[in-house]
Amino acid sequence: MYLFSHRLPNFNKSHSTKGFKAMKPPPSSSPSSSSSILRKTRLSPFLFTLLAFIIFVTILYSEDFSCIFSQLEYSSLYGPPNSISRIKKNKKLPFAIGETEEGCDIFSGRWVRDYSRPLYEEAECPYIQPQLTCQEHGRPDKDYQHWRWQPYGCSLPSFNATLMLETLRGKRMLYVGDSLNRGQYISMVCLLHRLIPENAKSMETFGSLSVFTAKDYNATIEFYWAPFLLESNADDAVVHRISDRVVRKGSINKHGKNWKGADIVVFNTYLWWMTGQEFKILQGSFEDEEKDIAIVSTEDAYRMGMKSMLRWVKKNMDPKKTSVFFTSMSPSHQKSIDWGGEPNKNCYNETKMIEDPNYWGSDSRKSIMKVIGEVFRKTKVPITFLNITQLSNYRTDAHTSIYKKQWNPLTAEQLANPVSYADCVHWCLPGLQDTWNELLFAKLFYP
Repeated sequence: MYLFSHRLPNFNKSHSTKGFKAMKPPPSSSPSSSSSILRKTRLSPFLFTLLAFIIFVTILYSEDFSCIFSQLEYSSLYGPPNSISRIKKNKKLPFAIGETEEGCDIFSGRWVRDYSRPLYEEAECPYIQPQLTCQEHGRPDKDYQHWRWQPYGCSLPSFNATLMLETLRGKRMLYVGDSLNRGQYISMVCLLHRLIPENAKSMETFGSLSVFTAKDYNATIEFYWAPFLLESNADDAVVHRISDRVVRKGSINKHGKNWKGADIVVFNTYLWWMTGQEFKILQGSFEDEEKDIAIVSTEDAYRMGMKSMLRWVKKNMDPKKTSVFFTSMSPSHQKSIDWGGEPNKNCYNETKMIEDPNYWGSDSRKSIMKVIGEVFRKTKVPITFLNITQLSNYRTDAHTSIYKKQWNPLTAEQLANPVSYADCVHWCLPGLQDTWNELLFAKLFYP
């Protein structure tokens, strides 16, 4: 998929016809010879019954046969499911149900309650960081776990952990970005790890790189900390709480050298750019005594980051071997007044999602979405856009809020006012970010 647009088109198959030579009629036969031929070709009762049965089955299951043939046609046209290829216009996707002529936009839909969820339990996935284990840290409800994303006009394919692991056999899957992308990475690990024996899996951290290994599959799922993708003064994977943030121009290779060779790459970057209306760009090196820093609009700085990412992908990734994704901005819910709540409140104590289908929070900058749209529309680099922003905007109920590990002791003032320390940026696991990976799964196998 090469365009920013995330609509999934239909295919209308055109049929070509080839001419046939007209056959000469057979020479005329006498009545007696005709009668003899009829006797010889008369069907036996067994053959007649068999023919009638075949006709009956064909009529009864014609729709199933059509579906099977269409899926075979899809496979033959587009090769292995983990490849990114151009999608011909108007091709019907095999998982789409009741779709319209325009196709199905899997990012446009609604949340429906589904008690078959969550897809895994918090307690049985040991890889979830304590910042995301909401039940362990006292969250009293589980309603946020029981929701499924339902696109308008079609349904998502069910997440198939076996298929995902087999696809990763002998491969490397890499998430690159900030802590929100790390949450999506951990979600993917939790979705898959139950299929792997205890002695055949491991999790290790090497500075900015975390690596989950499935030994029997010779596969790794990895996360690389790079909140801006480019080199910055917030690159330390542990100590990075810096308010005066600076990004070095043209420096993506500083981190990019660690991404080469990955078979599936999922990028994200947004939250760390949001320090105000302006942003600092370093022209030289962080080693320079006198630093040459330009101050530009946040939108221009973000545009620079997007273009750097795309140039790096074009230069270092083979589209025939590597699938590249970009996850859009994850919304925060810092101002309850946005969704009709009380002033000076946030996501704390929110257990119901926003029902207004047109809701868009003030913390999700439309100007940044516009930048992404402009940059992606102009590029020919094969990258798939995962537009999780709108569907996540509804989920005020899914944040970690106060139900997480607090790294510093809370003051008496904070304890008296939970709103003051509620985390309305990150998401509980299991929860919303599992849906992000279901959308990734859909785009990976049905691009």
